[in-house]
Amino acid sequence: MPNIKPFCGLKPAVHLQSKVVTRPLENYGTGEARLIASENNCSFLHLINPELDNPYLRGTRQELIFKKIAENFEGFLEHHYLVRETQPAIYVYQVEHDGLCQTGIWTLTHIHDYLEGRIKKHESTVERREKLLADYLQQTGLDANPVLITYHPDEVIDGLITKYSALTPALDFTFADQSQHRVWAITETADLEKMVTAFQAIPSVYIADGHHRAASMAKMGLQKQALKGAKHDGSELYNYFTTVYMNTSEVKVLEFNRLVRDLGTWTAEQFMEALNACFEVSTSDVPVKPQELHKIGMYFNGQWYVLSPKASVYDANDPVAVLDVSILQDFILEPVLGIKDPRTDARITFEGGRTEVSALQNKVDNGLFAVAFTLFPTSVAQVIAVAEADGVMPPKSTWVEPKFLVGLLTSYFN
Repeated sequence: MPNIKPFCGLKPAVHLQSKVVTRPLENYGTGEARLIASENNCSFLHLINPELDNPYLRGTRQELIFKKIAENFEGFLEHHYLVRETQPAIYVYQVEHDGLCQTGIWTLTHIHDYLEGRIKKHESTVERREKLLADYLQQTGLDANPVLITYHPDEVIDGLITKYSALTPALDFTFADQSQHRVWAITETADLEKMVTAFQAIPSVYIADGHHRAASMAKMGLQKQALKGAKHDGSELYNYFTTVYMNTSEVKVLEFNRLVRDLGTWTAEQFMEALNACFEVSTSDVPVKPQELHKIGMYFNGQWYVLSPKASVYDANDPVAVLDVSILQDFILEPVLGIKDPRTDARITFEGGRTEVSALQNKVDNGLFAVAFTLFPTSVAQVIAVAEADGVMPPKSTWVEPKFLVGLLTSYFN
């Protein structure tokens, strides 16, 4: 039963939408991000990392960095790059990309829903990443990249989405990648109450993408509460984080394929022989993009294979063990190739489902990698099953879409 809240979002000025809104910083190389920042003084990148165009801020001088972000933010408001909505709203958000149209609710959610387990998760987070983002949030007050949460379809919520998405959107623009983004503001009191009540009636919801952002907001919120002491009453905006809710039919999960640089101490013959212990191995005349569970593609030594795990090697009743990413990790990557922690092992890399299988084959043929593995996507139902069991998926189990742009709607809580 998530507790959601309307907010007065900061939106880019209509004539500057395509200049303000950007992909998250981690989606750019340093050189590309620096070039964008140098050529576009409206880019939200200036509110993420002022080091891009201020090299003197490099190093450990975090106070200078956050001070510069604050100055940049004041400039964004003064020059009307960002415009604050005057009326609290819950927003309907829609994105069209790559032939896919996805619609959901953009709102604020209380951190206690996350801390008390009403928002269920399926990934572990890294403390260092949590702290870095929590420090940024606490110092800047800018929450511009929402957590994607999924839930089972609800008639009231779906009805309100249908009602508002039939109207003229308050924000409608096409990004550089040709994705189209639309936002409608729900401001009528009766409809806001219906939406809040409908979400409160949902027993559990599930993080689809954004585990580190949710954990960081919770960490930052608790820090703010401690600083406020007796003055804290729970209604302050720092107790909430931006979230986009999309029901299970709207969220799209793609596969995360694997590339491994070498076979370790194994010869090619030994490697192939080792696979036979847990898999039925068959050759394929065409590149393998698996079309069903428990069919793992492998490209090795110029040949495509299909690896079918033997039913005896995994527990079909364990929601984590039954995942193809777990089977690959538990019976090939760790015991055969010696990759115990794929998060830190430099011998393995990951490619999201938007990368063509042919591109993976080329990387092996070019000698950059020894072997490629392709997987059938983890389903939303499997994600929910793991979350309900308080399980943890292996790293890079899912490539979830949509991926959000930064600066489209921003909550400011300082």
